[in-house]
Order: sequence, then structure tokens, then C-alpha cells
Amino acid sequence: MEENKRNLFALNGITGMLIATALLISILVVLTYLGLSVQQNEASNFYEIKNAKDIKTNSVDNAKHYNLKGSK
Repeated sequence: MEENKRNLFALNGITGMLIATALLISILVVLTYLGLSVQQNEASNFYEIKNAKDIKTNSVDNAKHYNLKGSK
């Protein structure tokens, strides 16, 4: 860039870095909040396994043995 066209507070300078940092931190805060809310909702959502001895290693029928107790 030419010497007279540089600007410390342009979008590719300090201002752009601060905007990018604030955007990344806000995304982190939102995703953390959403993750914690899902974790709190599912903490009381228990499950039960019926006939555990009949479960095969790689079988689509294994879903029949899984039952959600506190589903909403």
C-alpha cells in the first residue's frame, strides 16, 4: 500500500481485528449457552434399556431396546 493510504483504524487494521474478536467471542458465548441449556434439559431425561442380553453388536434392531423414561 502507498504510505499515505494506510490507516490504523481501517477495517483491515485495529478496528477490523476488534470486530473479528468481538464476533468470535459472541459466537463462543452463544454456543456455550445453547450447549449448557441442552445439557440441563437432558440431565433429567433418563433412559431404560430392555433385554440388554439381546443387544447385538451392529444391528438396527438395537433401537427397540432403548426407551426414554422422561421424554417430553
